[in-house]
Parts: sequence; C-alpha cells; structure tokens
Amino acid sequence: MNFADLGLSDQLVAAVTAKGYDTPTPIQAQAIPSVLMMRDLIGIAQTGTGKTASFVLPMIDILAHGRRRAMMPRSLILEPTRELAAQVAENFEAYGVNHDLKMALLIGGVQMGDQVKALNEGVDVLIATPGRLMDLFERGKILLTGCDLLVIDEADRMLDMGFIPDIETICSKLPAQRQTLLFSATMPPPIKKLADKFLSNPKNIEVSRPASSNLNIAQHKVAVSTRGKREALRQLLRTDNVSTAIVFCNRKTTVRELAKSLKQNGFLAGEIHGDMDQSSRIAELDRFKAGTINILVASDVAARGLDVKGVSHVFNFDTPWHPDDYVHRIGRTGRAGATGRAFTFVAPDDAEAIANVEKLTGMKIPVYDLDGGDRQEDRGQDERAESGEREERKPRDHRARGERPARQERAPREERAPREERAPREERAPRQDRQPREERASREERQPREERPMREERAARPDREERRPRRGEPAEPPSKPGEWNGPIPGFLGVSAL
Repeated sequence: MNFADLGLSDQLVAAVTAKGYDTPTPIQAQAIPSVLMMRDLIGIAQTGTGKTASFVLPMIDILAHGRRRAMMPRSLILEPTRELAAQVAENFEAYGVNHDLKMALLIGGVQMGDQVKALNEGVDVLIATPGRLMDLFERGKILLTGCDLLVIDEADRMLDMGFIPDIETICSKLPAQRQTLLFSATMPPPIKKLADKFLSNPKNIEVSRPASSNLNIAQHKVAVSTRGKREALRQLLRTDNVSTAIVFCNRKTTVRELAKSLKQNGFLAGEIHGDMDQSSRIAELDRFKAGTINILVASDVAARGLDVKGVSHVFNFDTPWHPDDYVHRIGRTGRAGATGRAFTFVAPDDAEAIANVEKLTGMKIPVYDLDGGDRQEDRGQDERAESGEREERKPRDHRARGERPARQERAPREERAPREERAPREERAPRQDRQPREERASREERQPREERPMREERAARPDREERRPRRGEPAEPPSKPGEWNGPIPGFLGVSAL
C-alpha cells in the first residue's frame, strides 16, 4: 500500500514522495481514509508512529476546496506545547507546498501583533496552544464560528498541563456541526469524558505501543546515588562516543543548574525549559540543530515534537514521573532508521518510577556498569553546592570525640632555688593620733527634743471656691415648686426710675 491508495490527491502524494516517504504507517493507513470521509476520530498512538501526518495530510486535501475569511480560521489544531505546535507547522509547510493554503501559528512567548495581522488577512489552518488562543478570543481578535475541523493533539499531555477546562470552553465556541479528531497516547477517564461530550460517533483507532526493545535504540539504566548523577553523566559524555545528546530533567531548576555545571566542565551545552521566552527557546534549538552546541539539557517541553536529525544519545538525568514520558524521551534518538543509545539514571528514590516504566514497556531494562560504580570521591564542587554536602571535618589534633589525647611528656623543669624565708611581720604599733570614740549616751539619758509649736490654723482663703459637689450630688438644693430655678439676668436688678 502506498499513499496514492489512501485517496490523497496527486499534488499531495508528490509532496510526500519528495520528502522521501512512500509507505504509510499503520495509523496513517487507518486514519487518513476516515478523515477524508469527514468522520470523527479517536486515535491512540505513541510518538514515532507518524500520527502527525495522519491528520495533516487529509486536512490539506479537505481545505484545498474553499475560501478563507478574515478573523475566521477554517480549521483549528490544538497543541500542548510551543515546540509541538511549531513542529506541526513545519509539516504543513512541507506537505502543503503544492497547495495555496495559508497557516497561522498562535503560541505564547511572542508578540501578538504579527499573529493578529495574520488572522485579519484570513487563514485556512490555525495551529495554537490553548492559552494564547483563549487570550486572543477574549480580546475579540478571533472568531471560531467558521471553524469546521478541530484537531486535539496529545490530549493526555493537555490533561497533565491543566488545559482540559480551556479545551471545553473552546469546543463550546465552535459550530455544533463540525469534524473533530482527538489523538492521545492513553485514554484516562477525563479524556474519555471529553471525547464522549464533543465527538459524534467517532471511529476508534489504536496502534500498539512502539516496541521498547527496538534494535535501533539500545536502552540502559545506571544505578547511581542522588549526589553521583553529575559525575556519572560526565563520565558517559566523555567515554561513550557522544556526538549529540539530549539530557532530560524533571524540574526546570535542575535544567538550569545542570547546564551551568556542564559548561563549567568544558562541554558545549545549552538549555531549554518552560520558563524561557519563545525567542530564547528557538535560539537554543537553532544552535543545537546547527551544531554550535552538541548537548541540550531540557525539560519535558522538548520530549514531544522535537525532531532533530542525528541525535546519538538520550540521557534521563531524572527517571520520568510518568511512564509515558519515557517512551517520548527516548524517541528523540534512533529516528529515521538511525541507531541511538538511551541511558536512565536510577537513584534509590526512583525505584517505583523505573518499575512503572518497565511495566509499561513490557521489558526489563538492562543495567549498565560504570566501571567501578559511582565514584563519589571525584565529585566536583558544583555537586556539593547542589546537594548541600559539606566536607567532612577532620578532628582537631588537640581534641578527639569522647576522650582527650594523652599529653606529651614535658621535659623536667630545672630545680628552682628555695625561696628565702621572710622575716615575720612586726606587730603594728597602735596609732597615737587616733582618739577613742566617745561613747554615745543611752536613749534614756538623751534629752527630749523641744516640742514644736502647733501650727496656726490657716484662715480660709477668701478667693477660694467652695467645695465642688461630688459626682451625683446636686450643685444646689432643689428649688421649691413654682419658683424660678434658672439664671437671673442682671438687668432685672436695675431700676427703671
């Protein structure tokens, strides 16, 4: 079977053949005819199965007939990360070279001006991340009423990143009569609920997971301590014939610290993670693709959608928390028939995570010996800074724990001459100038003090006010009934005569 047998147009088959593909993958062979028949579709497939082309190719043929309008995209593709959205955009440019289709990419981290301008000119295919799409929709820069085809890619990744509520809001703004395609690596209950709500009688396609025992990828796990990962990584980078490598970490802080450590140790390393703006991420990817750097330290934003030719090694510096991420990570090497090697560092805390990976892949990952194991005496200063490890203090010479060291025998001192005996002190003669104190008379013999004259009674001060009444006492005695008890004006005492 070839692509012409799937019902694709001659122009599209020519573009696919020019890219070097002639035989469709299993998911492409099952999905493309159903999409051309305008049916809803649920595709369960892992990375490396060719699922991107399974919806890009039929969309190009469907959109070839129609007219675009300003601010109203004809189709919408939702992607969880900027890198995956950019990867899909590259596929549209490559396969749609023989068609007059216009595409717009709506992703965060870049200015809105060019994106709004492209929307105003009209687009056939809109590839977007949910956050930026919702932002432009709330600003009134885009209308979704003319979108007849919706693709939700990597739905399980959308769930992990918390985009499901945004996707539900976006689906509610689209026309009820539309074609919806949903692709996911797994089908957890929230994704199943989303599919039941927004898809109508979909066709289910499930492609078996790619064999983890693929001969193109040699997989190993390396038993190390948590503090010995950096030394193990440097040893493998120097000794395992690494041409280009991607090092995956679980945390963004680990990505930054590890990239800095590798640069300090003389490696050409770069970094990419979610806290970087889009221009910096694109610049790092371009440096990696151009060969300016040959080691890229990345978080899981690069685990899906990153297609770099010639990646010889993948290192899982941290065992992935989600088993599915392991398959996506190691899928960055061994592409297009090339061979690759994948190493996963397993610390004691990663026992459960690596067990879940082996359960998912259905194989026991062989253990790789590092020639003497984890060497901790060669750890660099950067590892001590990361782990907070302090150098072991040596006990001081003059103090040991629990007991004192025996003192060295001192040389005997020279015998000192005996001191001369001092003459006994002479008894002090009584001082002649001292006069004996007069004895104080007893209290009975003391004469009584003169009695003080009694104070004269002070005359009452005429200007002193009378005693103020206490609280609660009336200031004046109550007046008789019928008498005037108010103030009496002075003019009443003046005679009129």
